[in-house]
Amino acid sequence: MKKLFLLAAFFGLLLNSSTEAQQKRVITLNEAIQLALENNYQLKQAENNLDLAEYRIKSEKADFLPSLTSSANYSTQSGQQFVQETLSFTDVTSSSVRGGVNANIPIFNGFNNILTLRSTERSKLSSEEDLKRAKENIIFETATRFLTVLLNKQQLEDAKESLETSLKLLEQTKAQVEVGSRPSVDLYNQEATVANDEFTITQRENALKLARLQLVRSLQIDPLQQYEFAVPDFNPEAAKNSALASQSVNNLVEEALINRSDIRSTEFNIQSLEYQLKLAKGTLLPSLSASASLSSSYSDQATIFVGRDPVTNEAIFEKVNFSDQFFDQRVNKSLGLSLSLPIFNNWNRMTQIQSAQVNLKNAELGLENTKLQVIQEITQALNDYSSYSSQLKAAEKSLIASEKAFETQQERYNVGASTLIELSQAQTQYFNAQSSKTSALYNLIFQEKLLDYYVGKLTGEDISFN
Repeated sequence: MKKLFLLAAFFGLLLNSSTEAQQKRVITLNEAIQLALENNYQLKQAENNLDLAEYRIKSEKADFLPSLTSSANYSTQSGQQFVQETLSFTDVTSSSVRGGVNANIPIFNGFNNILTLRSTERSKLSSEEDLKRAKENIIFETATRFLTVLLNKQQLEDAKESLETSLKLLEQTKAQVEVGSRPSVDLYNQEATVANDEFTITQRENALKLARLQLVRSLQIDPLQQYEFAVPDFNPEAAKNSALASQSVNNLVEEALINRSDIRSTEFNIQSLEYQLKLAKGTLLPSLSASASLSSSYSDQATIFVGRDPVTNEAIFEKVNFSDQFFDQRVNKSLGLSLSLPIFNNWNRMTQIQSAQVNLKNAELGLENTKLQVIQEITQALNDYSSYSSQLKAAEKSLIASEKAFETQQERYNVGASTLIELSQAQTQYFNAQSSKTSALYNLIFQEKLLDYYVGKLTGEDISFN
């Protein structure tokens, strides 16, 4: 008995663990956006590029400092060498050590360091704006996919509601056929309607699964885990009465030209190219630099005259030790100025100037094209928003009318004053009106987010569909 109890407890624990493992993780819209921002690899690459731009600025600032190099050399040499003691060439193996420190600092180089630093700083600002726009793209894409999931989910609920109505009507028709108050053909027609509704549900389920899969993939989260995407509180009246309906194109365009990160990125890039053009022109100017060096050496063959032999009168030499040579006798110091004046360099400098001018012109043309594109996007989006707002109002009226028509046909069918075909048509119109209203509402909300994206308002801090 005890074994059976333990076995039951074991299987109960396994069942409980399996149930917990299958629990769905609920994700809200703002949580989905944060996951996308954290996991997107392209965003991480953009952040790495921004770090690289910061390193480049530090490098350009360091160019204002003098460059300092040190060198050391050790060598051995064998062969005929002149020996001072014997005043003759003798086979000798000698060793020598050399060492030195050199410093160089540019005094004037056509403002190269200053212009390069300014250009790099503007490039970094451009990269920062690119990063902001990349975040806006991810926020918009995530919100769009999240909205698509909600739309497919609502359409599936509408299809299930239609199937439930058809099943009730099927039971009613079956009972009426059995008592002979309805022909058998009505039963067959209603069975076909039920089958069609079931097929519609299958299509809607597949569309919902695909939308969820695309959203999960964009969030880069575990696709094997179960997720439930929370439906935010919708406010259709707020969507219909949004202040966007009264906004003018000019006001939205002016706001976009101020807010859009891609426009600011291009403007900073143009400033960077302007500095690069000045930098290219600066290569035509002379350059002046200062240098200083300190060096010394040691040789094991170095000798010094110390006197003459009193008997033979021959000169006496002694080898000089390392300390006396390297730190005293052979120390060399130098200071210098170097002036370089460019005269002719195979037109390379002129080509660099012309290339910088062309790059600057192309960037300016790109900025103008972006501004025109912003105007076109906002104009089209605002027109579409007005159109979807009108469609939603029309869909609501159609839904009210089709619902009343369906209820009327249902009552007439119950008393035998209407045919099944007429009732089925009324039901189909009612179902289509529900789908039209759902699509119109979600299209209106999507269009509002699209306008926010075009104007540059998407920050990801708190996005709602209200």
